[in-house]
Amino acid sequence: MLTRPGWLCLWGGLALLVVARLLGIGELYVFGAVALGLVAVAVLYVRLTRLDLQVDRTVHPAHVHVGHTSRVDVHVRNLRGHDTPVLRLRDAVTGTAGAEVLVPPLNHHEASVATYRLPTGRRGVVGVGPLRVVVTDPFGLVQAGTTAAPRVDVTVYPHVDDVRPVPFTTSNDPMAGALHPQALGRTGDDFYALRPYVVGDDLRRIHWRSTARHDELLVRQQEQPWQGRTTVLLDVRRAGHVPESFERAVSAAASVVTANAARRDLVRLVTTDGADSGFGSGSAHTRALLEHLAVVESTGGASLRGTIDLVRRDGQGALVVVVGQTVPDELASIGRLSQRFGLVIVVQVDPSGREGGAPPPSTTTPLISVTADRPFPTAWNSTLPSLTSRPVGGGVR
Repeated sequence: MLTRPGWLCLWGGLALLVVARLLGIGELYVFGAVALGLVAVAVLYVRLTRLDLQVDRTVHPAHVHVGHTSRVDVHVRNLRGHDTPVLRLRDAVTGTAGAEVLVPPLNHHEASVATYRLPTGRRGVVGVGPLRVVVTDPFGLVQAGTTAAPRVDVTVYPHVDDVRPVPFTTSNDPMAGALHPQALGRTGDDFYALRPYVVGDDLRRIHWRSTARHDELLVRQQEQPWQGRTTVLLDVRRAGHVPESFERAVSAAASVVTANAARRDLVRLVTTDGADSGFGSGSAHTRALLEHLAVVESTGGASLRGTIDLVRRDGQGALVVVVGQTVPDELASIGRLSQRFGLVIVVQVDPSGREGGAPPPSTTTPLISVTADRPFPTAWNSTLPSLTSRPVGGGVR
């Protein structure tokens, strides 16, 4: 395949031959013939170049949060008995002109590593590849390439702040049967329940009196079964956000999801465009939620009132509603959800970016205002301690 300089050289040589014919200037014949011969030699050089390469491309990490580093390492090894020419490695990268690195000539079985970084300044999916190995002639007139590695996707998660998890509530796990996890005595005399002995249990935890009475080994269960439930509702209506406030709202939702998932709560993510993850726990569920938040976009067809009716039917545990610009009636509808949930918290991201731009709440539901002067982690962490011991429905600004 001719490069741009190759095409210029080809058409220039032909033009020189035509002008030489018309004007009868012998020197132009020579220049035209040299230009065409140079192109012919370049084509022959590229066609005769045979490569036998081992190419391995590694992307690590394949999942990264906004602003963190993700890089691509390309390992190239020459398996032929002769040296390779200078190689060009070209990788298409979403949102950029692509990455191109040069690999110097490699001797027999010699290896080289080329590295470049991926753009992680915005959440989303960054497509990498397919990777092509390109050979050019010394004059850069002709090139030939082959695909060495397929396309891979790198997921850039939203920015996650280190925030407190949502407090436990009275309606977290209906199977737990208690308000809060109970602190156990340091001496081990206090315990939650007895259960049959299984291989691997500490023999010091055997309750001998109960074992003698029931004629089977019973051990003290030192941990009360308890699992919190947290629902995060993210408002993705385009009318309530500007691009900057929407990114802050997505980051706030991701931070709450991560904080409560780290406590091994059952976490549910609901968005006003109709997406509902359902309750789940574990690293796989958390990754699925973050992957959805990585690609979620604002939309004009979303409905906050319809989503409120959806979560009202399955009201359990705590509810965190992350919204942008709202009206008092919507805040009042959210406040009425406290009849079904143990705790309802509204996080309002002000699209104007100014302190005090958010409308006052129309209910006593805790409302946390996020502005440019009061970022989410500061507002959240300073408010949550006052909610751990107060009854549901206390107003907080």
